[in-house]
Amino acid sequence: MNPGWMKYLPLFIRQQLEERLYLQNVMSNMGWLLADKILRMGVGLIVGIWLAKYLGPEQFGLWSYAIAFVSLFSAVAALGLDGIVVRDLVRDPSGKDEILGTAFILKLMGGALTLFLATASISMIRPHGEIARWLVLIAAAGMIFNAFDTIDFWFQSQVQSKYSIYAKNSAFLVLSVVKVYLILAKAPLIAFACVGLAEIVTGSAGMLVTYRISGQHIRCWQANVPRAIGMLKDSWPLILSGVAIMIYMRIDQVMIGEMVGDKEVGIYSVAVQLVEAWYFLPGIVVSSVFPSIVEAKAMSDAVFYERLQKLYNFLALMAYVVAIPVTFLAGWIVKILFGVPYAKAGPMLAVLIWSILFTSLGMARSTFLTTMNWTRIHFVTVGCGCVINIALNFILIPEYGGMGAVIASCIAYWFAAHGSCFLYKPLNKTGSMLTKAILYPKFW
Repeated sequence: MNPGWMKYLPLFIRQQLEERLYLQNVMSNMGWLLADKILRMGVGLIVGIWLAKYLGPEQFGLWSYAIAFVSLFSAVAALGLDGIVVRDLVRDPSGKDEILGTAFILKLMGGALTLFLATASISMIRPHGEIARWLVLIAAAGMIFNAFDTIDFWFQSQVQSKYSIYAKNSAFLVLSVVKVYLILAKAPLIAFACVGLAEIVTGSAGMLVTYRISGQHIRCWQANVPRAIGMLKDSWPLILSGVAIMIYMRIDQVMIGEMVGDKEVGIYSVAVQLVEAWYFLPGIVVSSVFPSIVEAKAMSDAVFYERLQKLYNFLALMAYVVAIPVTFLAGWIVKILFGVPYAKAGPMLAVLIWSILFTSLGMARSTFLTTMNWTRIHFVTVGCGCVINIALNFILIPEYGGMGAVIASCIAYWFAAHGSCFLYKPLNKTGSMLTKAILYPKFW
């Protein structure tokens, strides 16, 4: 019996899905995630554009600087547990409560440490920037409540992301309305930071309610020290990798703010915002197929690598579909959406949009490395990309401003995801598979 939504798909796709129940489940999950991200991208972009116009490049740049600064420490809050927890839940469903309880306590501790590190660091870097310090404090406080994302790991492992979507979208929509009210009321910048924190808190409460409605009980969770040690043993390279990733994804905005000024950060952040709006596409695909990748490894290497190649091919194709038209329309897009004050972001967007090819393939490659438990290799590759990005930023930002950061980012993303594969023999096969996807992308 096929689900009703399949009748709306093209015939050649329906034929591929006939009697393949797990693939149907994956496609349904992807549909929920896609609807979620489209809603968030649409509403978030509209409100974000309105907010950028209201604040102007300088204040918007200060807010973007604070968010980027906190992001540098966000990997400490995540503790690299996302893929590890989902993997363990797929492998050992009977240990669900112990796995989730342990992950929750670890993420709660990581969030508290992130709050301390971020606020202490901004106090040293901008001792006289009172507004910047308050913005960082408020943004970093949200990292503690992200511990409740542990619930989402369970839904991901069951390919049931619709439950998380109900909770988070309810909070998102309500607080988006509040942001619009604040814009109309001409509220100060700090008020929008508080709304951002309120959205995280409300979303966390919604996750708790949804988890209970789905028939699960958080009171059954149990933290286990040996389990925590085992998780951290597997995840510590991912923690370092996460730090490296966030540095080479966000350090550019921090460096622009310190080397050029908050106004240039605001202009550059517009290009970044328009590029990152598309990150949901590979994220949806990767999170939906990750359980099947883990299962394929247990079947045979042939099935495992076949599924990986299909994943690489599909993500590369999606990246091209987005990047090619945006390259030619970038200037027009920026002027129409954000206005003349942000016009310099157009050329930046035209170049930076190509980074999605490498970030998409990087997400896909991370499923391979996590399944193989090659987390140390992941850290080394993204660590090298981080060093390259910082070095190029030091060279290019003083001369070219935001465009220098764009060039540095694209080179760093390529190396971390693709170029680094040819410097380490065990990754040579992966590098060849990624090259094939880049040169010959195709539908699933």
